[in-house]
Amino acid sequence: MARKKQYRIRNWSEYNKALVSRGSLTVWFDEESIADWHNTQLSGQRGRPQDYSDTAIICALTLRNLFRLPLRATQGLVASLIKLLCLPLIAPDYSTLSRRQASLTLPAYKNKNNKPVHLVVDGSGIKIFGEGEWKMRQHGKEKRRTWRKLHIAVDESTQDIVMSVISDANVHNGEVLSLLLPSKGKLAVSQVTGDGAYDSHDCYLAAINIGAKPCFPPRENAARRKATDETWRLRNHAVGRVREKGLKKWKEKNNYHRRSLSETAFSRLKKIFGSYAASRVFENQAIELALRCHILNKMNQLGMPDSVRT
Repeated sequence: MARKKQYRIRNWSEYNKALVSRGSLTVWFDEESIADWHNTQLSGQRGRPQDYSDTAIICALTLRNLFRLPLRATQGLVASLIKLLCLPLIAPDYSTLSRRQASLTLPAYKNKNNKPVHLVVDGSGIKIFGEGEWKMRQHGKEKRRTWRKLHIAVDESTQDIVMSVISDANVHNGEVLSLLLPSKGKLAVSQVTGDGAYDSHDCYLAAINIGAKPCFPPRENAARRKATDETWRLRNHAVGRVREKGLKKWKEKNNYHRRSLSETAFSRLKKIFGSYAASRVFENQAIELALRCHILNKMNQLGMPDSVRT
């Protein structure tokens, strides 16, 4: 029987401090945020201009997701922080937060080292409403539960979530890959890795279009196709190498096992923020889940484990 691989963390002291810092209640507002809190620009359209900028709404919703608060409690938390810091600001009310959430534009991901990234992609279910697991086990299912599907692309070197897309639960992973990948020129991508669900012509084409190497394991019954374009040629090559060397050797050669980091990202997201979305409107759910990914990236900046095999 093969012995299970053992790993140890080399920077445990620094990583432990980073984990503690994630729960810190030390909040500060820089001068730029204070000046940008209330909206001072006219939209040029009819009607009253918005009272709060996107900065204020993102700040409040970030605190809501971080501490898992209802909207009314979020208003109370932000108001108390402003009062404690003696700032000349007014907290947005809960109805404003709910209304403005759907139209928010979150900051785009920025690659810090300007090197091509290896993206690992996957999708996982997020519960919207319905019975919990304990009630289901004790009394059975009574009503239909609703789910959404969150798709993410993770930078395997930093474990940051580069892109995220939300869809209905019945949408196949491969159908949204083109939406999940950054536009060509905005972020250099060296390789896109996903499981067998992405083994399709469209997924290969989506990776090739941004100049990346597609790495999707052929399915068990995969067959070669007529090489009418580069997409089919690359897939035929993958099918041939798997038949010749075996799937295990193919995965090792193509660095496929880094794909598990996408599952790790989902595990961290659900452990920190929960496995359900609080919003009830689809557009709000998309922003809520994207904001969670943005917060997780901020947590990564505090410190990440440096593990080695023993």
